[in-house]
Amino acid sequence: MKALSRITAGFCAALMLSALPVQADTPEDARTQARALLADLVAVDTSPDSGRVPVLTALLAARFAAGGFEARDITVVPHKDTSSLVVRYRGDGSGARPIALLVHLDVVAARAEDWGRNPYSLVEEKGYFIGRGTLDVKQEAALMATTFLTLRARSFVPTRDLILVFTGDEETDGETAEDLVTHHRELVDAEFALNSDNLGGGVLDEVDGRPRLFRVQGAEKASLIYSVEAHGTGGHSSQPRADNAIFALADALAAIERYRFPVMWNDWTRGDFRETASTAPAPLATVMRAFAKNPRDRHASDTLSADSVYVGRVRTTCTATMLEGGHAPNALPLTAKATVSCRVFPGMTAAQVLQTLQRLAGPKVAVKMSAEVLVSDASPLRADVMAAVTRAVSAANPGARIAPTQSSYATDGAVFRAAGIPTYGVGGTFIRESEQFAHGVNERIPVESFYRGLVHWETLIGALASR
Repeated sequence: MKALSRITAGFCAALMLSALPVQADTPEDARTQARALLADLVAVDTSPDSGRVPVLTALLAARFAAGGFEARDITVVPHKDTSSLVVRYRGDGSGARPIALLVHLDVVAARAEDWGRNPYSLVEEKGYFIGRGTLDVKQEAALMATTFLTLRARSFVPTRDLILVFTGDEETDGETAEDLVTHHRELVDAEFALNSDNLGGGVLDEVDGRPRLFRVQGAEKASLIYSVEAHGTGGHSSQPRADNAIFALADALAAIERYRFPVMWNDWTRGDFRETASTAPAPLATVMRAFAKNPRDRHASDTLSADSVYVGRVRTTCTATMLEGGHAPNALPLTAKATVSCRVFPGMTAAQVLQTLQRLAGPKVAVKMSAEVLVSDASPLRADVMAAVTRAVSAANPGARIAPTQSSYATDGAVFRAAGIPTYGVGGTFIRESEQFAHGVNERIPVESFYRGLVHWETLIGALASR
């Protein structure tokens, strides 16, 4: 806890030293611009098979050009059937190295027959904006673009370059982010990155709708898929053999099910439990505080591991998700195969997980990783970033507690971390946890939460790139 205490003291000191004014609201023209842009973004189906992300990168590039950004600072990078867009807001050089700001333009597919409406048409209804991407994360694209354009219109000059990065395939392969950090590093190289894609970051109270918690994501678990496959010699089922592929696979899966990966932690998970304990029921809150204080507390880690919500925050997890085997009801199986999905804790490698699964499965069963997947370490918990986030949240959603966190899913942030650019999930959207419909039907965001996002982003940028 000493490291966390030093960080806490550091960002509190930074808050006291900051002389930036806090804006409680944004001009009506900025709100109007943000809403119109959100409608334009939602209207374009950018699901994986649509091939229409380039439509949005072209639309946004034109908006930035019309807003006064020079052609040299607006770069569209084609990649297969998608693309990325990088916009540089040049500073005066008096500050530190650039900051990258990340957001993706692609969405998960949605069908009108499931929604009962056109999911690619923005609707305002009962205090919500409804449409595919309104929560994941076209709302952030609209807010961040509007913030850039508004600041440029005011002739704001940051102390350091700000690099707004729109990627085009975060929901699938993440190749556009990988392409940028690998082949176009000069466009996106930064001291650190601020990632808008931290779903669940801002939490509203279920009853009164007040801001309760804001999670700053500094680490992500990698999602890895492994195949577990057994083979037999086959034959007639009236003559059972010892090399039955289905039985061998069943034994392997049972061993994997029983196994518990080692307990792991970092500043983000310990900080998360410490802060989340303030809103958790008494028995669980006590366990959370105990783990935050001492992650080696066996009772605390066992209790958290028994809860499906929290097990992913204390260890790597692997679970079977698909199964196939045999070829006839009266024949011994030649093959039996299972798919095992693992969420790997930062600090553990894909090879280590593979080695463990193979050891558990035994020599008669083959375990293979389906594809090479990125595994990234946690970002350092920076006092300046935490101070700026605290200031932004206080301006836009006062009353929310700030909690470090590690997500059990992966975003483009993992690509930037793996490339040596520390990344922090800081998207400003607040929503009730019961209304988290990202990837689902009738995805939505509270209208007021959307507009408060303008305050969030402007304050955050000001705190990190202003005198």
